[in-house]
Amino acid sequence: MDTNRVKRAAWVAGLAITCAAGWAAASGEDKVWRDVLDTPSMRSPLSARTLLNGLARAGNSVIAVGQRGHILYSDDAGKRWQQADVPVSSDLVAVSFPTARDGWAVGHDGVILHTKDGGRSWVVQLDGRRLGDVMVSRYERTAAAPGDDRQRSTALLAEARRFQQQGAENTLLDVWFGDAANGYAVGAFGLVLRTTDGGKTWEPMLHATDNPKGLHLYAVRGVGDDLYIAGEQGLLLKFDRQAARFRAIELPYQGTLFGILGNERAILVHGLRGTVLRSADAGATWQTISTGVQAGLPSGTQDARGRFVLVSQAGQLLVGQDDGARFALSPVRQGVPAAALIASSRGSLVVAGPRGVSVLELP
Repeated sequence: MDTNRVKRAAWVAGLAITCAAGWAAASGEDKVWRDVLDTPSMRSPLSARTLLNGLARAGNSVIAVGQRGHILYSDDAGKRWQQADVPVSSDLVAVSFPTARDGWAVGHDGVILHTKDGGRSWVVQLDGRRLGDVMVSRYERTAAAPGDDRQRSTALLAEARRFQQQGAENTLLDVWFGDAANGYAVGAFGLVLRTTDGGKTWEPMLHATDNPKGLHLYAVRGVGDDLYIAGEQGLLLKFDRQAARFRAIELPYQGTLFGILGNERAILVHGLRGTVLRSADAGATWQTISTGVQAGLPSGTQDARGRFVLVSQAGQLLVGQDDGARFALSPVRQGVPAAALIASSRGSLVVAGPRGVSVLELP
C-alpha cells in the first residue's frame, strides 16, 4: 500500500490521521481499548473550536462535521452550536443534506452515517469493516456471469479484495445526494459508491469509472442534470447516463482538484495553488480563471446573491462575478485556515477548519 498517498489524502481533506482505535472509559480508573467504530463520539463544550472539515445546509440549519465523530448543528446561522448524538468516533470529512431532515456524513474508517431528524442524531449505514465484503460480493457475481470480459472481471475482483484487506483503512472523502434516495460517496484509491434506496444498500462503481490509476477522489457534485467527480492529477469525471459510466474529461490542468460548483450557466472546479477552471458548455471546453492567490481552494458555495464564493486554506475569500468568469478577493478581514464554506439561510457565510467554525459577513 502507498502510505504516502493515504497521508496526502487525509492532509488535503484537512484531517490529522488518527488511530483506528481509541480509549473508552470503563469502571473506575480502568480503561478499555475500543475501536472508534464501536465508540460513540464524546461530547465536549469545545467541539465548535476543534477541527471541522465539512459543512452543509439542512433547511435553515447549518451542519458541521469533523474529528472524532463530532457533528454539530446550528439553528441561528452559526452563532450557537449544539452537538449531535453520533455512534462512532471516526474522523468525519464531508456531509450532504438533500432535504431539511435527511442527511449523510462520511469519513475515515469507511464510515457512512445517516440522520432523519435534521442532524440531531445519527446511525451507521456502512463502515470499513463491511465495505470490503460488499465490494467482493458485487464483483464475485460479475466474475461468475457468463459472457463477461474475464480479464476485466478478474481485475475488478482483485481490486475489491484489496479494499477488503484494507478493512477500516478505507477513507471516504465526499458525499452528495440529489434527493433522499439517490446519492454517491467517493474516496481514496478511486472508491465510488452509489445508493438508490437512501443508503440501505450501497453499490461499488469501480467497473463504471474511468480511473485506471485508482487516483484519490475528493469531490462529487450534481450540477443541473449532470454529475461530476473531481480528484488527483486533474482528474474530472462526468456521468454518462446512457452508458451508466463516469467518463474522464480532459482539462488544461494536471494538479489536484478539491471541489465542484455550478449553476445552469457554468461549472467551476477548484484545487491547488488557487486554481479555478470554468466551463460554460457543460464540460466540453474549459478556461483557467485567474484568482491571484497561491493557497489551495478546498471549498466553495453560492451566496445569497447567487455569486460563487471560494475560500482558501489560508482563509482568504474569493467572490465571483459573471457566474465565476472572474474573481476578486473579498475586503473582509483575513480569515482563519479553512477547510469548508457554506452560505447560511440568513446570508452570512459559515467557515470551518482547524480552529472550528466562524461566521463572516460579505459586503
